[in-house]
Amino acid sequence: MLQDQDRIFTNIYGMHDRTLKGAQARGHWDGTAGILKNGRDWIISQMKESGLRGRGGAGFPTGLKWSFMPKESDGRPSYLVVNADESEPGTCKDREIMRHDPHTLIEGCLIASFAMNANACYIYIRGEYIREREALQAAIDEAYDAGLVGKNACKSGYDFDIYVHHGAGAYICGEETALLESLEGKKGMPRMKPPFPAGAGLYGCPTTVNNVESIAVVPTILRRGPEWFSSFGRPNNAGTKLFAISGHVNNPCVVEEAMSISFEELIEKHCGGIRGGWDNLKAVIPGGSSVPMIPGAQMRDAIMDFDYLREQRSGLGTAAVIVMDNSTDVIKAIWRLAKFYKHESCGQCTPCREGTGWMMRVMDRLVRGDAEPEEIDMLLDVTKQVEGHTICALGDAAAWPIQGLIRHFRDEIEDRIRYKRTGRVSAVAAE
Repeated sequence: MLQDQDRIFTNIYGMHDRTLKGAQARGHWDGTAGILKNGRDWIISQMKESGLRGRGGAGFPTGLKWSFMPKESDGRPSYLVVNADESEPGTCKDREIMRHDPHTLIEGCLIASFAMNANACYIYIRGEYIREREALQAAIDEAYDAGLVGKNACKSGYDFDIYVHHGAGAYICGEETALLESLEGKKGMPRMKPPFPAGAGLYGCPTTVNNVESIAVVPTILRRGPEWFSSFGRPNNAGTKLFAISGHVNNPCVVEEAMSISFEELIEKHCGGIRGGWDNLKAVIPGGSSVPMIPGAQMRDAIMDFDYLREQRSGLGTAAVIVMDNSTDVIKAIWRLAKFYKHESCGQCTPCREGTGWMMRVMDRLVRGDAEPEEIDMLLDVTKQVEGHTICALGDAAAWPIQGLIRHFRDEIEDRIRYKRTGRVSAVAAE
């Protein structure tokens, strides 16, 4: 279990002062100029050594991502874009950072931008996050007033500007290239890659897009050293991580824990156990709605990190842990996600535009049991035609929950169809 002195986000619950004065009292903005003095290469090599992997879902090594940015400018400016469009169902960790500990993010933006030779940073914040935007903007204003950002930021001789851009409530804008399109004032539709953002991103300039948590942990890693950070978690799964646990636990919460903590310890220590006890655990979605669910029995011994959950044919994603007990109609739960992805598809790629609606309509009938048993395999086949055939990962995100359902709960779907045929409505079917 993570000790309090090792927590990076010391005000995640908003119990303390979130202003600049409060942040400095908790150790933020301490020696920032000294960190910048060590130079770009030092910062990037420290980040690589720390083993930090992106906290937005994909888990790409952060230091490596930064190193893709051009060392020398060819006349174009470089940009850092922070993805604060936290729209994945179940995910609410970045929100707590921006509400209660915004200075961790702002200091991280300064250091990361400096490391990538970017003089401007844009924070793209989710349209529904009104109060979070206000808290973040107030913190940015404080940082400007104190000379920590702006001209000659932290007296380092480096000029740095930071802007907050408010989205309009589209899930697709959480995809990094759709986010860049939206920032440029166009429709939020993903771009083809290559070119990757590091070559041609915002306004055709070198750009890195990082998640809020990935950036907010940077100053603390550089202050305490990469060895400290990489001492948590298994190899290749280093550091501390914010977990957002929701659903059928006694105390849903957002908590910072060491990577590779066991699922059982996470739930027992921080959530007061499963509602109705461990025997009542039916299934868990371990990383936000776009990763496949895992049955409760298999989840009991799970280790919460990227590699272990990938081996279970799921993923850590954003570490939004959605817990479902035996009262859950899992078919209906996955239908609801299918409806969400159908609604949020931008419609640019045919497999996703047509496939998400098709999958939702079949799921709709499976919930009621109004289907033929053969349609289960047909649905699975359609998920395979969508997965991997689209510009961005929304097609995969729509396909995977359904694949997880069929993989682990096929018998429930078949039972419901059988019950419907015999004229008895299943006891499991939720009205």
